[in-house]
Amino acid sequence: MGICISIASSEIHDQAEDQHHFHENVLYLTETIPSIGTHTHGSLYSKQGTKGLNQDAAILYQEYGIEGGAFCGVFDGHGKNGHIVSNMVRNRLPSLLVSQKYGVAKLEPTPESNNGRRPSKDLVKWKQACISAFKVMNKEIKLQHNLDCSTSGTTAVVVVRQGEYLVIANLGDSRAVLGTMTEKGIKAVQLTTDLKPGLPSEAERIRNCKGRVLALKEEPHIPRVWLPHEDSPGLAMSRAFGDFLLKDHGLIAVPDVFYHRLSPDDHFIVLATDGVSPLPIKIVWDVLNNDQVASIVMEAESEQAAARTVVEAATASWKRKFPSSKVDDCTVVCLFLQDKRHPSSLAP
Repeated sequence: MGICISIASSEIHDQAEDQHHFHENVLYLTETIPSIGTHTHGSLYSKQGTKGLNQDAAILYQEYGIEGGAFCGVFDGHGKNGHIVSNMVRNRLPSLLVSQKYGVAKLEPTPESNNGRRPSKDLVKWKQACISAFKVMNKEIKLQHNLDCSTSGTTAVVVVRQGEYLVIANLGDSRAVLGTMTEKGIKAVQLTTDLKPGLPSEAERIRNCKGRVLALKEEPHIPRVWLPHEDSPGLAMSRAFGDFLLKDHGLIAVPDVFYHRLSPDDHFIVLATDGVSPLPIKIVWDVLNNDQVASIVMEAESEQAAARTVVEAATASWKRKFPSSKVDDCTVVCLFLQDKRHPSSLAP
């Protein structure tokens, strides 16, 4: 089932209405409105897999922070209540991040230097705000007394555009890729690292906290996180919101945060959930590699169609290569940095 797009400010936490002046320019996933909404320089689309309820969530928030700014993110829920957690994070994180960056003051543009570049201290503030907002978000999830998140949670990868800079915060194993133009055509630049238990630095932290990292015999290429003395829960990622059963054993909700300065050659950003399957394969990023995804986006008939085109191409490729395997939820957000019809018109 495809998930369509709508525009609404009500999905942003009510606190935002009181503390900040948010523009009503939010695209988010909903199962109730069968339309694309208004024109925007981006798109998002989600396709439910064959395993049941779609646990993915995504958002594209324009005019965020400053004029021309943007916030986009994908959230891949897992566990019994993963769909609740992913939607909670999707709805709350944008306003929470702003509150950590600006406090309770009215949201206003940050001054630029004489040459138009954003000061480096402002980027540091965004990084600190990301880390703080993720920490507060995780606490808010834990305080939901009627929501059992002992073995439920969500990953998150978000990109904040402020002027000529991107701030990327990654928690888990979804991915952000930049499409940049070269002499040989569009090329994908991976902006994030897939944070899985098999990464040496992640495995070391988990083991230092008495957690175990090992793969099952039937899936030797998928390291998972386990409790010290129990074969549970077997989480295939090393960072996530929720999953409080593992929080004392190396699983953390602290994102990796990076900066990227945009150039006129940078055309778009693609965010996608990884897709969990019995195979060590990501539905988008392995069935279609980074460069293939970038090519699909570049060749899409419109900005609004780009995300759906990637999702449909990935799921079709999956079915051809693995016809006997169930397909997981698949969600993509595309944020265009330049207008496809008028290249360089949106460049920083």
